[in-house]
Amino acid sequence: MAKMAKTVTFSSFSSLSNLSSLHSFNSLPASPLSTQTFSKSMMEEALESAESIIRKWDPNSQSYTKIISLFRHSRKEAKKFIRCVRDLRKAMHFLVSQDSKSDKLVLAQSLMQIGMSTLEKEFFQILSSNRDHLDPDSASGQSTISSNSEFEVYMENDDDEDDELKKASESISQVEKASALVMSDLKVIAETMISCGYGKECIKSYKLIRKSIVDEGLHLLGIEKVKTSQFHKMDWGVLEVMIKNWIKAAKIGVTTLFKGEKLLCDHVFSASLTIGQSCFNQIAKEAGLNLFTLPELVAHKEKKQHHHERIFKLMDLYAAISDLWPDIEMIFSFDSLASVKTLVLSTLKKLKDSIHKCLKEFETMIHKDSSKELSPEGGVHKLTRTTMSFISSLSEYSRVLSEILTEHPLKRNSRLLESYFTAPILEDEHVNNQACSVHIAWLILVFLCKLDTKAESYNDVSLSYIFLVNNMQFVVDTVRSSQLKNLIGDDWLTKHEAKLKSYAEKYEKAAWTNVFVSLPAKTSAKLLPEEATTCFKRFHAAFAGAYLKQSSCVIVDAKLRDELKVSIARKLVPEYREFYEKYLPMLRQDRNIEMLVSFKPDNLENYLSDLFHGTPMLGGSSHSAASASLSSPSCFSIRCVKH
Repeated sequence: MAKMAKTVTFSSFSSLSNLSSLHSFNSLPASPLSTQTFSKSMMEEALESAESIIRKWDPNSQSYTKIISLFRHSRKEAKKFIRCVRDLRKAMHFLVSQDSKSDKLVLAQSLMQIGMSTLEKEFFQILSSNRDHLDPDSASGQSTISSNSEFEVYMENDDDEDDELKKASESISQVEKASALVMSDLKVIAETMISCGYGKECIKSYKLIRKSIVDEGLHLLGIEKVKTSQFHKMDWGVLEVMIKNWIKAAKIGVTTLFKGEKLLCDHVFSASLTIGQSCFNQIAKEAGLNLFTLPELVAHKEKKQHHHERIFKLMDLYAAISDLWPDIEMIFSFDSLASVKTLVLSTLKKLKDSIHKCLKEFETMIHKDSSKELSPEGGVHKLTRTTMSFISSLSEYSRVLSEILTEHPLKRNSRLLESYFTAPILEDEHVNNQACSVHIAWLILVFLCKLDTKAESYNDVSLSYIFLVNNMQFVVDTVRSSQLKNLIGDDWLTKHEAKLKSYAEKYEKAAWTNVFVSLPAKTSAKLLPEEATTCFKRFHAAFAGAYLKQSSCVIVDAKLRDELKVSIARKLVPEYREFYEKYLPMLRQDRNIEMLVSFKPDNLENYLSDLFHGTPMLGGSSHSAASASLSSPSCFSIRCVKH
C-alpha cells in the first residue's frame, strides 16, 4: 500500500475543482452572507464529526481498530465514516475559498490523509478477502446492478444490515447478495477516494489483485504462453487436442472471466470512465493477448502431407472466435485495448486464408491422384470413400464456409459449373449458403471427372460401367444421407440418379447384348432342327461366357444389385422360355439332348440370382468346362429371383 504524503498542498487539492461534483458544489447560487454563515457552521460541524471517527479508525493508531476492518466490523459505522469524509471534503473547499492558511485547513488536510489511508486499507482488504464474492461468475451475475452510485445509500440509509441485504435484491441467492454488497462497498470507496483526489492510490491495489486473479483464471483454464519455436515442433495430433481444449477454455475465458472482470471494473470505477479504462487495460490486455496467441500460431502452422485435413480444426477455431467476437468487441472496446481486437481480427483473416488454401489443396489432390490400384470386381474405390467423407464433413461447416467462400468465389470453368449445377433456394432466407453450395458441387464434379478417368483403366467396358455404377451410387447415397442434400439440393440428386441409371443401362448393353442377340428374333421364320440346335449352342456359349465374366463383379448396394438382376432377367428369361418351349420338342429325339440344352428357364433365373456378389459359383478356362459346370445339379440350389 502506498504511503500517504504528510501534507496536501493547496495547488494539488484545488485541482479537484475540475471534478463535476465539486464544480456543482462551488456553483450553487446563494447570497455571499448566507453562504458564509451557513458554510462556516457546516464546516465546523464537519471537522468535529470527522476528527472523532477518522482518528478512531487511523490505521497507524495503537487501538484495536488497527487490526480489524471497518466495513466488516460495522456497516453502520462505515456509512458514517464515508459521510464524514464527504463532508470533510466540502469543508476543505470552504476553507480554501476563505483562508488558505487557516489552522483548520491544516487539520482538515491531516484528517483527509488519515481517512484516505483508512479507505485504501479497507479497499485492499475487501478485494483480497472477498475473492469468492468477486469471482467472474459473481461479477457477471451482478451485471444488472444499477450503475447509479450507492454513495447516497451510504449517506442517507441508516437501516440495519438486513435491510441492506433486502435492498441488494430479494430475488437473488445469499451468495449473490453478498457479492452485490462487496461490489457496492468497493464502488463507494473508489468514488470517495477519486473525488478526494486519491484515485492513484485506489487503483494501485485494485490492479494488483485483480490482474493476479485474471492471470490465475487463464492458467486454470489451461491457457499458457507458448513459445513460437516450441509450437512449430509440435505434431499436428498434439495440436488438435490443444485446439479442442482451447475452444472450451476461450468460451469461458471471454464470456465469464473477461466479461465478469469488465463488469466489475466498470461498476467499481463508474465515477471515472478514464480510471476504469486504465484499470481494465492493465488487468486484461496482456491476458487477452495471451489468450488469442494459440489460434494465430495455428493459422501459420507449417504444413506437411495431408494438410488439407487440418481444415476441420481450423474451421472449429474460426467458428469459435467468430461466435465470441461480439463479446470480444464489447469487452475490449477501449482504444487502449485495440491490440487485442487487432490480434483477433488478424487471426480470423489468417484462418480464412488457411481454410481457403486447404480447399484448393484438396481439389489439387483430386486432380493429381494417380493411383493405379483398382478393384478387380469394380467395387467402390478408396478415393471415393475418402473424398466423399471429406466433402460430407465439409457440409457440416456450411456457415463458416459460406463466410469464407463469399470472399473467394470460383473463377474457373464457371460455364461448365453453371450448366452442371444450380444452387437450391433455401427455406431460411436469412442463411446464405450459395457460395458453399456452389463450391461443394464443384468439388464433387472434379471428383466425378476423376472417376471417369479411372474407369477407363479397366480393359473390359462392362467392368468400367460396374465401377461407375458402384461409385456413383456411393456418391449419391452420401449426398442423400448427409447435410450435403440441403446444400446441393434435390435437383442435383435427381440428375445423378438419372446418370446412375444410365450407367446401369450401358452396363447391361455392354455385358449382355451378345446373350440377348443369340436368340432368334420373334419375327423370323420357324427354324429347322439343325438351326434350332445351332441357336441353343450359341445361346449356351454366350450365356456361359457372360456369366463367368460378370459373376466376379460386385454391386455393393443391395437394392441396386437386385434391381439390375431383375432388369437382366426380364429381358432374357421370357425370351429364352418362349424359344425353349417352342423348339425343345423338335429336338427330343436327339440322344445328346441333355448336353445340348443345359438350361431350363427356371435354372437360368437361379444363375442370374447369383450375380454381383463377387463370388462366382463356376470356374473353368473354356466354354466346354463352363458348360459342364453349368449343367451340374449342384449349381441349381439358389433361386433368388422369380418371375
